[in-house]
Amino acid sequence: MYKKRRKQALAVALAAVFACSQLQTVDASSVNKAKNAKKKAEEDLNETNRQIEAIEKQQSALQSEINEKDAELVNLLVNIDILKDELEEKNTQLTQVTEDLATAQETEKSQYAAMKKRIQFMYERGDTAMIESLLGSADMTDFLNRVEYVSDVYEYDRNLLTQYQITVQQVADLKVSVETEKAELEAMQEEYGQQQASLETILAQKRSQMGSYDNQLATAQAAADEFKQTIAAQNQIIKEEERKQREAEKAAEAAAKAAAAAAKANKNSNSSGSQNGSQSGSSSSNTGTTDNGGTANSGGTDNSGTNSGGGTNPSYSTNISGSSVVSYACQFVGNPYVWGGTSLTNGADCSGFVMSVFAHFGISLPHSSAALQGCGKSVSYANAKPGDLICYSGHVGIYMGGGMIVHAQSSAVGITTSSATYRTIVAVRRVL
Repeated sequence: MYKKRRKQALAVALAAVFACSQLQTVDASSVNKAKNAKKKAEEDLNETNRQIEAIEKQQSALQSEINEKDAELVNLLVNIDILKDELEEKNTQLTQVTEDLATAQETEKSQYAAMKKRIQFMYERGDTAMIESLLGSADMTDFLNRVEYVSDVYEYDRNLLTQYQITVQQVADLKVSVETEKAELEAMQEEYGQQQASLETILAQKRSQMGSYDNQLATAQAAADEFKQTIAAQNQIIKEEERKQREAEKAAEAAAKAAAAAAKANKNSNSSGSQNGSQSGSSSSNTGTTDNGGTANSGGTDNSGTNSGGGTNPSYSTNISGSSVVSYACQFVGNPYVWGGTSLTNGADCSGFVMSVFAHFGISLPHSSAALQGCGKSVSYANAKPGDLICYSGHVGIYMGGGMIVHAQSSAVGITTSSATYRTIVAVRRVL
C-alpha cells in the first residue's frame, strides 16, 4: 500500500515538472520570436527616424533658400515699379522737350525769315532808301536817331537770332540727354525682367523640390508609424507570454508542493521511520526574463542654424570726413563708365565706383547697388551729409552736399556730377 501511494506521488510530481518544462520551452520560443521581431522593428524605426531627421534638415535649408529668393523677388518687383514710374516721367519729359524743340526751331525760322526780308528789302532798294530816310530827317538829332535806329535793328536781329540758335541747341541737347536716360532705364527694365524670370524659375524649382521632400517625409513617417505599431504588438505578445509563463510556474510550484506533501505523508505513515523516497518537489527556477530595452528616440532637433545672409558684413569707420571722400571721388570725374568695372581710372560702374572710392579710405563695401541699400544706417534726404550714399532703383552715387552727387552715371556720360534728385531716391545710407 505504501509503495503504491509513493509511486502515485512521484508520478504527480514528475507530471507537473514535465508540464512546466514543456510550457516554459514553448513560452521561451514565442518570447524570443517576439523579442527578435521587436528588435528588428526598433532598428528599422531608428533608421527611419534618422531619414526623417535628414529630410527635415533638407527641408529647413531649402525653406531658407526659398525665403531668401522670395525676399529678392519682392525687392526686385519694388525696383521694377519705381523704374516704371521713372520711365513714364521720362516719356513725359521727352514729349515736352520734343514740343519745345519744335517750337524753338519754328521761332528761329520765323526770325530768320523776317531778318532776310529786311535784308532783301535793303538790297533791292539799294542805298537810295537808306539815303532818302536819312535825308528826310528834320534836323541833326532826327538824323542821328534814324542812323541809330537802323543800327539797333541790325543789332536786334543779330542778337535775337543768336539767342534763338542757342535756345534751339540747348533744347536739342536736353532732348538727347532725356533720350539717353530713357534708353538706360529701358535697358535696366529689360535686365530686371530677366532677373524676375530667373528668380521665378528658381522658386518654382525649389518649391517642386520641397514638394518632393514632403512626399518623402510623409512616406518615412508612415513607415515609422508601422514600426511603432509592430513594436507595440510585439511588446503585447511578450507581456502576454510572460504572464502565461508566470502562471505556469505558479502551477508547477503548486504541483511540486502537493507532491512533496504527499511524499511527506507517506513518510510519516511509515512506522519503520526509514526514508525510502527522495523528495522530488524541487523548486523550479524562474526563467522568465523581462526585456527592458526601450525604443531609441532619434527625434533630435538640429539647432545649428545656418547663416544665409550671404557675404561678409562691410566694415565702417567714423574717423573719415565726408568732404575727404567727396574730394577724392571728384578727382575721377570725366573717366569712363564700364559695366562691372571697379577701376577709378580705366572704368567702373556705379557700385564699383562707390566701392573703390571708399576702399581708398579702408572702408569695405559690396559691389552691388542693391546690397549698398542695406549698408550703414538709414538717414533722410533732408539730413544727408557729404559722403552719404544716395540709392536709386538699380543705381547709387555719393552725396556731395548742396543737392549734388558724384557717380558713374552711364556709358554715354561716364563719371560725372548730377542733381541728387535727378531720379527717384529710394534710400540714403550713412557709412561714415
